[in-house]
Amino acid sequence: KFDDIPKEATSVLNDDYQTAGYQLKTKQKTNWQSAVFSTQVDVFADDKCSTPAKLTWKLPQPFGCPYFCVDKLEMDKGGKFKLEASKDDLAKGLKVEVKSDLADLNKVVLAKTYTGIDQTSIKFECKATNPKDFTGEVTYQQKQVTGGVKLGASILKGGLPDVGMRFVQGPFFAALMASKDLSTFAASASYKATPEVKVAATASATKKGGFSAATVGVLCKGLYRAKASTDGSVCASAKYIIAPGVSALGGVKYASKSGAVSYGLQVSLE
Repeated sequence: KFDDIPKEATSVLNDDYQTAGYQLKTKQKTNWQSAVFSTQVDVFADDKCSTPAKLTWKLPQPFGCPYFCVDKLEMDKGGKFKLEASKDDLAKGLKVEVKSDLADLNKVVLAKTYTGIDQTSIKFECKATNPKDFTGEVTYQQKQVTGGVKLGASILKGGLPDVGMRFVQGPFFAALMASKDLSTFAASASYKATPEVKVAATASATKKGGFSAATVGVLCKGLYRAKASTDGSVCASAKYIIAPGVSALGGVKYASKSGAVSYGLQVSLE
């Protein structure tokens, strides 16, 4: 997947930072056609409702039907729906997906992903009622190097595609992404210093404005994280495994420019 090209580094800096708000997450696998039911409750989110929730279902064989899979059926705290269904054995290496908000037919998206060519992934998706509103991407891996191209409807008007490349060699990882008609650039890198410690950094720049932002961070034992950004913010996070299937994730953020401090806590039950 094109957007996952820099993920090896960006996941160290972006994942598992609960630095604001309080959440309770649950995930339960049932004996009903292996369906999975997940909930996310935002505790004390606002004055109108103290426990707004998001409900998600995964139905591998909806109502016993083996011909397609409901990957996600979601209702958020605002009552809006999201449906994602797929079929992955129409042909070797071909996966077909349908996405909808169950409200507007013009927002229905059809997607196809083909992985039948060795080390290659090809994806195309478009609006069902307007095929000209589309995105397409191709990624290819050759040994330690993975490259990708992503394009959208702007290509029909002379726009340029997004391009990206990453390189992996032992504990080293590096990626470079160019987007917005090759006017915005994002570089990321990570290094696994020991089996338990990984450090990562990202930096972004624009063709007109030059350097715009950077973040450096560290991950220890897959549980403890810290990062600092050029916007003056510093974050720290820790995850504690209470028991098998039960964990707590807490974090804090300090914004040096404003002096603001925020805290967050997330409890997960699986």
